[in-house]
Amino acid sequence: MKKAMTLAALLLSAAALGGCSPRQERIATGAGVGAAAGAVIGGLASGTTGGALAGAAIGGAGGAIIADSTRPRYRCWRDAYGRRVCRR
Repeated sequence: MKKAMTLAALLLSAAALGGCSPRQERIATGAGVGAAAGAVIGGLASGTTGGALAGAAIGGAGGAIIADSTRPRYRCWRDAYGRRVCRR
């Protein structure tokens, strides 16, 4: 039963991320990686479940913020004919 619930949760998460924009996917991935790393570091540093949960919360927020702030941005300028040109 536990395997079926885990599989259902994974499928539901994949379906939820299927409708996201690339920016939202990047933020969600950053939050997931940050939360995982924060949980490991918090758990090892404190040796308690509470430390792992706090590390996951802090790491998830930090990962989402860093992922959003490092996304590729468009640079725009005017060419010789006055047309607006945008590139990454």
